[in-house]
Amino acid sequence: MIRQDSPQPVYDPDRSAMNSSVKHVADCRDVYELIDHNIRPRPGMWARGESLQELMVLLSGYGVALELHSVPEEFALSPAGPFSRWLHAEFGWGMALGWASAIEDNLNDTETAMDTFFRLLDQYRTTLKASD
Repeated sequence: MIRQDSPQPVYDPDRSAMNSSVKHVADCRDVYELIDHNIRPRPGMWARGESLQELMVLLSGYGVALELHSVPEEFALSPAGPFSRWLHAEFGWGMALGWASAIEDNLNDTETAMDTFFRLLDQYRTTLKASD
């Protein structure tokens, strides 16, 4: 039990010993900065058990929030969005259950589902930059 007169620890991001690449969520300009600076370095904090299904649900919520608040950000990570279409075109994977299930169903023995997602997302983003 915590005594009422005990000082409570306060999180101070400026004094944190965390990875310097971690950004406060409010400082992330888009979903890719959120992924690169927060989710990728600490996936277990964002998706329980580092579950790719949980990450897809979280990112789907991000996409819904963009729509609800009329934020003009391109969002490729909805279950049937551009990232899913790219996975289907690139690998021929079925997308009926979204990109998380497709990745989990096609894992190799050397990578976790989360690592595979980050690798494939990097490939997708490289493809986008090449087509610009």
